[in-house]
Amino acid sequence: MRICIIGGGLTSLALAKALVNQNIYVDLLADKKKHLIDKSRTIGITKSNVEYFNNNIVSVDKIIWKLNKIEIFSEKLKKERLLKFQNNNQELFAIVKSFDLYNILEKSLKGNKFFKRNNLKSLTNIQKKYDLLINLNFSNLIAKKYFAKKIIKKYKSLAYTVILKHEKINNNIASQIFTNIGPLAFLPTSDVETSIVYSIKNNSNIRQEKLIELINLYNPKYKIKKINKISSFELLSVNLRNYYYKNILAFGDLLHKIHPLAGQGFNMTIRDIRFLIDLIKNKISLGLPIDRSICIEFEKKMRHKNFIFTTGVDLVYELFNFERKLNRDLLTKSIQKFGKNSSFNKILTKIADTGI
Repeated sequence: MRICIIGGGLTSLALAKALVNQNIYVDLLADKKKHLIDKSRTIGITKSNVEYFNNNIVSVDKIIWKLNKIEIFSEKLKKERLLKFQNNNQELFAIVKSFDLYNILEKSLKGNKFFKRNNLKSLTNIQKKYDLLINLNFSNLIAKKYFAKKIIKKYKSLAYTVILKHEKINNNIASQIFTNIGPLAFLPTSDVETSIVYSIKNNSNIRQEKLIELINLYNPKYKIKKINKISSFELLSVNLRNYYYKNILAFGDLLHKIHPLAGQGFNMTIRDIRFLIDLIKNKISLGLPIDRSICIEFEKKMRHKNFIFTTGVDLVYELFNFERKLNRDLLTKSIQKFGKNSSFNKILTKIADTGI
């Protein structure tokens, strides 16, 4: 049994490691040029997904920064807190630098007898060479031919990411502020560093000086020593209409993309990996082949879940955006009231942790 993964990014490596841990032979095909990971980008991983990563992919405890509280604010409520999530000082969420996670995955696969990495040369007849082909590449022939139908929403916004270096503090609380120009997240990565993700309406680039001024305006507690290079990317919401073609399965960001305000993009992918691995393990235990049936069952189970989750995150964004346009605070005050209800808070926390 041999599975082929097309793509050289973070998700490709995580999926490959999860598969080889099941003693499945994996060929990873990627462009000759080394995949570049933006050092300003970070990923949020929920508690249940950290546990899955540690037990089924690779231990990440040494590179993650655990958070035990998440606070949500709105500019309309001034300094009043909109929502608070915590669980008796226990870990809720973890932040990891994309670059660190990529390196630990790459190192864990090096020399593994079940893993082979080759340069992507041609896709001609590749479908017949493998039991299952998993494509994560956006621009290759397979994606253009079989996975071109998508539901796409352009937010006409850019997400700016940067790492702040600051004086040492007890830094285990993440905060997000719904500002008048978009959501701003402060995501601790250590006692002396914090990642910033600021999603700003309008596609035109903001000058670095102006962005720093905005960050300092909403800065909750950090005495900044240095601001590293700022990066940006366009914000999209994407849902693929069909997840597979014959024995080819689309995966990763090719399946779905969401607004970063909830920090759930990579968590959706980990949940996809979990279900796919369970499907494959079940087939093997029953002595059944790894074939097109995997793709059919995966789409049947995950497509509606991913669509609902993506739509839910988009709805949150649009509600706050609509309120901003009306210049009223009815929504934020209603959410603040519901947020004080412990049952409502627990439901939101569970959905954020495990998905739908």
